[in-house]
Amino acid sequence: MRPNIIFIVADDLGSADLGCYGSTSGVSPHLDRLAREGLLYTRAYANSSVCSPTRFALITGRWQYRLRGAAEEPLSRKSATLGLPPAHPTLPSLLRDAGYATALVGKWHLGNPPLFGPLLSGYQEHFGPVGGAVDYFTHVNLSGTRDLWDGGQPSDAQGYLTDLISDRAVEYVARERAGQPFFLSVHYTAPHWPWESRDDAAEAARIGADIAHLDGGSVATYRKMIHHMDEGIGRIMQAIPPAQRDNTLVVFTSDNGGERYSNNWPFVGGKMDLLEGGIRVPLLAWWPGRIPSGAQSALPTITMDWMATMLEAAEVAPHPDYPLDGISLLPSFADPAWQPQRDLHWRMKHRQQAATLSGDWKYLRVDGHEYLFDIVTDPRERANQGKRHPDRLRDMRQRWHDWAKTMPGIPDDADVYLLWDDSDLPRATH
Repeated sequence: MRPNIIFIVADDLGSADLGCYGSTSGVSPHLDRLAREGLLYTRAYANSSVCSPTRFALITGRWQYRLRGAAEEPLSRKSATLGLPPAHPTLPSLLRDAGYATALVGKWHLGNPPLFGPLLSGYQEHFGPVGGAVDYFTHVNLSGTRDLWDGGQPSDAQGYLTDLISDRAVEYVARERAGQPFFLSVHYTAPHWPWESRDDAAEAARIGADIAHLDGGSVATYRKMIHHMDEGIGRIMQAIPPAQRDNTLVVFTSDNGGERYSNNWPFVGGKMDLLEGGIRVPLLAWWPGRIPSGAQSALPTITMDWMATMLEAAEVAPHPDYPLDGISLLPSFADPAWQPQRDLHWRMKHRQQAATLSGDWKYLRVDGHEYLFDIVTDPRERANQGKRHPDRLRDMRQRWHDWAKTMPGIPDDADVYLLWDDSDLPRATH
């Protein structure tokens, strides 16, 4: 029997913000329970250290660099070219065509209407914002425009956005479907700025459209935002009908590493960095019928793996003209020690960053400086091993270049540095 699938994504959540990853703040009891009852991945990576590129990879199962819209944020609200082309097969479109009911509750951020949108890319229902960030109370974006939608139409729903998302997700999960399986994406905006808890309606009135203001928030507020999201996830889990629990796959992760108030320990860096703090994310999978309780996996995963995983779980084939770059993680459900060998790669125009992960080793380039880290023994990326292991450094650098040559370039030579020959790179100075 094909499983129901609930794919929950937090926004800018730190790798150690949850109790199951070491936090002592007590803000995530429901997610911690999900970890105890399911599978916790200890080496999970996002496809990017910033939002939209990861979401392109999540919904297509492919390197985001294959799509122009995934080049870099922010996505222009007026652009006719930067967005997910409706003709591109997606996880929800393939599941929909195979008989699944599909819905996105929460953030889209893959291009703006009327040319792009969740209802054009496989979701049959959508409630939430289409852009990158909105105020939690007024639901306005950086331009001061209200950005909350329901079924393709502006919504006048009132309330704290995290709770509105949870409410709609609970209703969707509990809905009677006469045996039809469903795929539900729950993409919270929490704990992305503006940093506002349920108690901060006055803050929304103070800042107006200045939602990216730099004088707000606190660790306490940030933790409350996570707790509000965790409460909603607890309600979603309770809404799963008892008869369907063993046949429901629930996945929780974040789109990238944490930002200002996040706990990324022990990693260095954060959002926008290809240091571990920018790309390491929490990742939990729960499926009572297939995953034993309390399991952990050290398999390096990346966001785009979940399309291959969920399609295989649903017995749906990928589109033959759009081969997937991710791998199915189903073998790790049965055997958490499963460790296939493969390399993972990243690139970013910001600070001309590049990275490759191969086994325990990571190659990193930032601002022209090169680094080699044993990421298992040195997760804080403090000891540059490039001089000690020059052959490995050259090999890792070549692996990255070989991969980069298979990816389309970004128009207007915006990432020309990605094609530089090794002789053009500045020598590392530290």
